[in-house]
Amino acid sequence: MSHLFSPLTVKSVTLRNRIGVAPMCQYQAIDGIAQAWHMTQLGSKAVGGAGLVITEATAVSPEGRITPSCMGLWNEMQVAALRPITDFIKSQGAVPGVQLAHAGRKGSCAVPWLGGQHLTDTQGGWDIMGPADQPFDDDGVRLWKAPKHMQQDDIEQVQDEFVAATQRALKAGYELLEIHCAHGYLLHSFLSPLVNTRTDYYGGNLKNRARMLLETTAKMRAVWPQELPFVVRLSMTDWVQGGLSVEDNIEVASWLKALGVDMIDCSAGGATPAARSAINGGIAQQVGMAADLRQASGLMSMAVGEITQAQQAEDIIAHQQADIVLLARAMLHDPYWPTHAAKELGVEMSQVMPPLHQLFIGR
Repeated sequence: MSHLFSPLTVKSVTLRNRIGVAPMCQYQAIDGIAQAWHMTQLGSKAVGGAGLVITEATAVSPEGRITPSCMGLWNEMQVAALRPITDFIKSQGAVPGVQLAHAGRKGSCAVPWLGGQHLTDTQGGWDIMGPADQPFDDDGVRLWKAPKHMQQDDIEQVQDEFVAATQRALKAGYELLEIHCAHGYLLHSFLSPLVNTRTDYYGGNLKNRARMLLETTAKMRAVWPQELPFVVRLSMTDWVQGGLSVEDNIEVASWLKALGVDMIDCSAGGATPAARSAINGGIAQQVGMAADLRQASGLMSMAVGEITQAQQAEDIIAHQQADIVLLARAMLHDPYWPTHAAKELGVEMSQVMPPLHQLFIGR
């Protein structure tokens, strides 16, 4: 029997297999509202056989977007647009999840294919914020905005926005919730010593730097149903000397576990531009980080990063390195990756294919 295609029960939710679609920004929303693109992008992965389909980084406020074309959950129109998508995902046997996020100092940017630079107010940009007032980069070529140094009222407002978005995510039909605390976005920037230079209650030692994440998590957990899975994505290392380490994140995970978090999505990097050159092909190491965290914390883990082959994914689950494998680029390349993996691993096609597909090509 395939380990990859064995079911996984987390709280009251059962995934039909251990294959998840990683949250991938599509930059196709209008005023944060999902479009036909999102039905196609997310729905096709459910049809293709994934057990879990996670919607891209979804901003908790307009200012929390990365770009003007990012998804959001700050109003009821956004909820209404998402409900048909989550209903379709569930109709195809997959579990819909969502990643709630705030871009922090990496917000107000152009979409990547237009350069990704910070947008001025006249270009449709907005004011950004962070734990300190240092811009993300200072390359002397592109404009990088300086974020507002967040005060207590700013912190409380953002936390309230995360809570409100959590409630809307439930109304939108999601069955798994993930907090984005990775890749240099707001919550990760509070956690990382490379960015957080505060000397108050939210800065200094690891516990203080984690306070923003822990407080936000506790408030969200209080309104998210206890029977539904609650996940946090962490950058397990900043890839830069003096930044967050795997050991740091294992300690943070233990605090999150005490708050009712069920699983950690183990990614890495993104806090500073220096991480780009420091990775040196290390993305594949993230699987090992997921294994280390899983063993040390007792939490379930998701592994992500350069997982492309069926046997590779099978081995990750079989060797208990992670409970779920998340695929991103491989799913963009082939929305039917789970179906093809099942065939390669000798799994019965009825486990992953819709009836019509089984009838004509499921042999």
